[in-house]
Amino acid sequence: MDNYLYLVIITLITLGIIDLMVGVSNDAVNFLNSAIGSKAIPFRLIMILASAGILCGAVFSSGMMEIARSGIYIPSMFSFNDVLIIFLAVMITDIILLDIFNYFGLPTSTTVSIVFELLGGAVCLGLYKIATTTGDWSSLSQYINTEKASEIVISILLSVILSFTVGMAVQYVSRLIFTFQFERKMKSFGVFFGGVALAAISYFIIIKGLKSVTFIDKATKDWINTHELLLILGSFVLFTAFSFILTHLKINILKVIIGIGTFALALSFAGNDLVNFIGVPVAAIQAIGFFQASGGNPETYMMDELGSADIVAPVWILFISGAIMIITLWTSKKAKTVIETEMSLTSQDASTEKFQPNTLSRWIVRGFLSIGNAIGFLMPRALQARLDRSFENERTTKKKTPDEPMFDMVRASVNLMVASSLIALGTSMKLPLSTTYVTFMVAMGTAFADRAWDRESAVYRVSGVFHVIGGWFFTAACAFAGAFVIAYLLKIGGIITFVGALVFLAILLVFNAKSHKKKVAEQAKKKLKLAKEDIHTLQQVTEASSNQISEVFAKSNIFYKEIVDSLIKNDLTSLSMNKKLIKKFLRDLDSTNDNLYSFIRNLDDSSAKGSRFYIMSLGYLQDIVENLYVIATNAHNHVDNNHKSLKDYQGNDLRLVADELGNWYAEVYNMYKRREFLKIDNTMKQRDQLQKVINNLVDKQIDHIRTTENSPKNAKLYFSILLETNELISSTFKLLRLNKEFEEFKIDNKKIK
Repeated sequence: MDNYLYLVIITLITLGIIDLMVGVSNDAVNFLNSAIGSKAIPFRLIMILASAGILCGAVFSSGMMEIARSGIYIPSMFSFNDVLIIFLAVMITDIILLDIFNYFGLPTSTTVSIVFELLGGAVCLGLYKIATTTGDWSSLSQYINTEKASEIVISILLSVILSFTVGMAVQYVSRLIFTFQFERKMKSFGVFFGGVALAAISYFIIIKGLKSVTFIDKATKDWINTHELLLILGSFVLFTAFSFILTHLKINILKVIIGIGTFALALSFAGNDLVNFIGVPVAAIQAIGFFQASGGNPETYMMDELGSADIVAPVWILFISGAIMIITLWTSKKAKTVIETEMSLTSQDASTEKFQPNTLSRWIVRGFLSIGNAIGFLMPRALQARLDRSFENERTTKKKTPDEPMFDMVRASVNLMVASSLIALGTSMKLPLSTTYVTFMVAMGTAFADRAWDRESAVYRVSGVFHVIGGWFFTAACAFAGAFVIAYLLKIGGIITFVGALVFLAILLVFNAKSHKKKVAEQAKKKLKLAKEDIHTLQQVTEASSNQISEVFAKSNIFYKEIVDSLIKNDLTSLSMNKKLIKKFLRDLDSTNDNLYSFIRNLDDSSAKGSRFYIMSLGYLQDIVENLYVIATNAHNHVDNNHKSLKDYQGNDLRLVADELGNWYAEVYNMYKRREFLKIDNTMKQRDQLQKVINNLVDKQIDHIRTTENSPKNAKLYFSILLETNELISSTFKLLRLNKEFEEFKIDNKKIK
């Protein structure tokens, strides 16, 4: 038994470390997004401040382990063996869930996941005990702390609505005061704004930090509890004076707010959420200590002591946990993926959207537009014009630079101030809030108030918010179901299920790590994605277009040959794969068009006219890939519907076309890849020979239909492939002709200079 317990302890500690790593990857968005999005302070300084906050928060969290011990279930109703099963089920499920969410780049709540995993595991074993003993299903409430669980769910739902509303209101007022030209008003309103923001954040640090540590005596904590209002007022006076001094020393107080706020939220994350990662292993080690001291039977020894004892983690464990979190923060690529999701939903840039609109988002945006039109109709024109001027953003009328922030420092400061205040308020009222929910919804509320969600982007942003919020509820459901199932399997399968679950977990982590690495590499190498901020001159336009065109021809050549070969062989699997790949290829090319607006604005004056050739070339490339997709779809449907195979002569004819087209495309590819266009006239002339081949094949098929052909579906497919190929050749010719004009334009442009 001792060997088994040692194995369980080692497993739980290992799982706790892994959980720390995947948890930080997901929750880093909570405290980094405001500072990173505003680019108020250097990235390295942001990471240093966040690291310091994490370390302090980890040490402060020693008194916050109760939720893993008895916050959700009643320990006295479970045996030692049952409690270990619950803890193992929770840790395994938590790592699986968080790693999957990190892979897809979706922020989720570690608090919600741990709560519903504990609930799922406890409900499973509670039902198991009832089924094998009394059969009284109504007694399940004796196993679960229903009051605490209900309080958590209600507070989370309220925090989502409250965070969005308060964030929206505070940002709207702040923007009316400061406008987007906030530098002009920093010496007046900035002083009081700094006092309020820093007082709110400092109160947050006191409530979330000092009140939870174990090394501060009870008398000090009681004094803090009874003098909270005095602390707030004193902090406001002190920090207002501090803001006055900094402002007159020409130090931007907003940068100070963002730096301190980043530290505070990182402290909150570590202090509040560390329990979600190591609370279970610490509680398990304590439970094992109680059991070994008792010398009882693991199936009959009930965990009464676990419910009455305090769980206080040693400082060295907290320090090591904080160090692991800091290392993960600096090294995790998945954390960057999650951060990008929230950044895309709060950005002032509407050119590229991460989420696609849905019916609900369209209805909501349409409803808000109607309300806005009604308010605008009733509001005096002079007042409306004055309000609109406060939200005029010069960024939208200027060329963008590579260092352009996603939003300004006013919004970043409001994000940190409001999130800090709400979390501190919830903590003082003993409401179990999720830092993820609060910070995310505050960021969404401030973005909405700042008109980052205009008519160009609102439907996408609302859809994105619903995706993320839906993911939170999905987390709760999956956490409950996953822990329920794993707990049941561990209960009936014992050591075999235990080992099998660990093997599955290891395989999943390795697979997701490799897949995410591959995904990041593909995005980095994707040539079809227009890097709009890097293209300013005619030479850069030439390079960008040549790279994209050569990429299209290389892939189109491969796809065309594979479609023909798969069709002749009736290979449905290969046709399905090629159809999906071409559709993705078309989406990638289409996403380039999303950036054309910003691309054109960023060009210098001498190159702006040259952008016409680039834009038209994109249209021809899209035509080529669409022709290819039609061919792939028709071929796939023919085989999928189990129609007759192509005749031998038809297959040979299509192979001939594929070879001729392939040779032409290889020549075009080399020409664009090397950017050598001296022989472009000869390349263009090959169009006539290709179309002559296709015309002859069409005539040949007509003769077969009139004499021997007896398969209408084959004839229809054959004609469709030849006709779409003809269109594809025409689009290629137009592209080549356009490029010839472009080369002449560049020569004329040099002469003018």
